[in-house]
Formats: sequence, structure tokens, C-alpha cells
Amino acid sequence: MTRYLLHRLPSALLVLFGASVLIFALLRLVPGDPATILAGNDATPQSIAAIRQQLGLDRSLPVQYLSWLGDLVTLDLGRSYLIGGQISDLVGRGLTNTLVLTVTALVLAVVVSLVVSLASVLWPSRWLNALVAAGNTVAVALPTFVVGPLLVLVFAVAIPILPSGGVPPDGFIARPDIAVQYLLLPAICLALPTAAALSRFLTESLRTELTKPYVLTARSLGVGHREIVTRGALRNALPTAVTVLGLQTGQLLGGAVLVEAAFVWPGIGQLIEQGISRRDYPVVQVLLLLAVAVFVVIQLLTDLAHAWLDPRVRIGGRG
Repeated sequence: MTRYLLHRLPSALLVLFGASVLIFALLRLVPGDPATILAGNDATPQSIAAIRQQLGLDRSLPVQYLSWLGDLVTLDLGRSYLIGGQISDLVGRGLTNTLVLTVTALVLAVVVSLVVSLASVLWPSRWLNALVAAGNTVAVALPTFVVGPLLVLVFAVAIPILPSGGVPPDGFIARPDIAVQYLLLPAICLALPTAAALSRFLTESLRTELTKPYVLTARSLGVGHREIVTRGALRNALPTAVTVLGLQTGQLLGGAVLVEAAFVWPGIGQLIEQGISRRDYPVVQVLLLLAVAVFVVIQLLTDLAHAWLDPRVRIGGRG
């Protein structure tokens, strides 16, 4: 397994390096000048030039990139131009809120997909299959910016039993019961499409496994249907399901941006929106590269889990 990990690391590092170059270059193509915004509308050209020099924007682009890359290597994220404060502090607060929301949504999606898939295979019936198919279709078809306001209208306005947005005022640990109330609506909104995709894929994988020869052999030996599904088919369907879960986790992080906007959740999504609207290059650069790094790590962990569950992958990867 260690050799397999070492075999995959160079490609992951190459992706991060390429992403850093693209992010740095593309942000410089966005119209607007941070120095002009920071100086104000009535600033003189001399004042704008002084601010550009102070921020290091008067240097050539290669020098700016190498300086930024060197700071990243030493974990010095710098200061925000316009939002204010150390970028590490801003990212720390936003990332904590986003991770809490994403992990909660991921747990909900996995639990729902397992329950739905196993129920569809263990107790197959026409009405249950129709109900699951309809629910999956609606969950995938409706975007989060539609589901979010609908949940707020129903459970925070029409039936005011849950908060409409924001985070727990005393944090997530001080009052877990209050934290669950704040988490429930945004987590459900974020988890629905992922749960639908996972349950659809896992159900089809389980049905495919049940048509294979080892299942017929087990049935001929008198093994019960439930034991075949839970101990045989489910285990064999897990490797490919884990791969799909890794892809869906990346989509969860992307969907979190819209969910945070709908529920006024102060996470990475809101921070990215503030940084882009204010042309705050250092903040946006770090956040976009962080998003790429998280996605790369998720894919790497997914491949490792797949290799652990399926030794053929590990052998093919020289592990």
C-alpha cells in the first residue's frame, strides 16, 4: 500500500503545481485593480502607485508568482488586501464551518443511500422501486438554490421549527442540540443530490452482484437472501461505490458554495465570493488552490480505499 501511495504522489503534486500556475494567471486577467479599489475613487495616481508598490503589484508576474509560491511552501499565507486580517485566520474560520457542513451532509448521504439501496434489494417491490426512482429523480433534478429556499419556506416560515440560516451563536460544541438545529436544513439540502446518486449506483451494483455465479452457488447451499446481500454482494459492490463516493464528495464541496449562500453560512463559499467581488487576489488564490488540494487529497484517499478493498488495483499500481 505504501508503494502504491508513493506511485500516486508525483501526479498529485504535478496537478497542484499546474493548478497554482493557472489560478495565479487567470486571476490577473480579471478586470479591476486591487490598488485602485483600496485607494478609493478620489485617489491620485501617486497614491495608487504607492499602494501597488506596498502590495508588491508593481513587480513582474513571474516574480509575484515565485514569491507567492515561496510563501505557500513556508505556510505564510499573507494578509488580505481588502477583507482584512491574516488569510490563515480567515481560511481557518471559513474552513471549519464548511467542513462541519460538508461532513454532516456526507454522513447523511451515505446513511440514506445505504438504507435505500439495501431496502430496494432486500425487499424488492414495484411500489418501493417506483418511490425510490421518483425520489432520486427529484433530488437530482432540483438544484440546491431551489431546494434551499423551499426548505426555509417550509421549516422556518410555514412551520417555524428550525433556524432559517446562520451558525450556532455559541459554536458547535457548547450546545450540540442547538448545533443540530442549525445544521439540519443546510445539510439536508447539500446531501440530497449526493444521496440520490449514491443510492442509484449502489442499488444497481447490488443487483448486478446478485446475478453472478457465486450468488447462485450460495443460494443452492441454502444461504439466506439477507446474508447473501449483506455479507457477499455489498462487500463486492463497495470498491466501485467508494470511487463514486469520492467523486460525489468533490461535488459536495462545490455545492457547499451555493448552500452557504442560501443559508447565510459563513464558510469558504462566502469567503470566495467576498474575495472575488473585492478583487482580493491573495485570498482568492489561497482558497482556489485549497479547493484543488482538497479535491486531489479526496481522490488520492479514494484510490487508496479502492486499492485496499480490491487488491487487483494495488497490484496494477505496483503496490
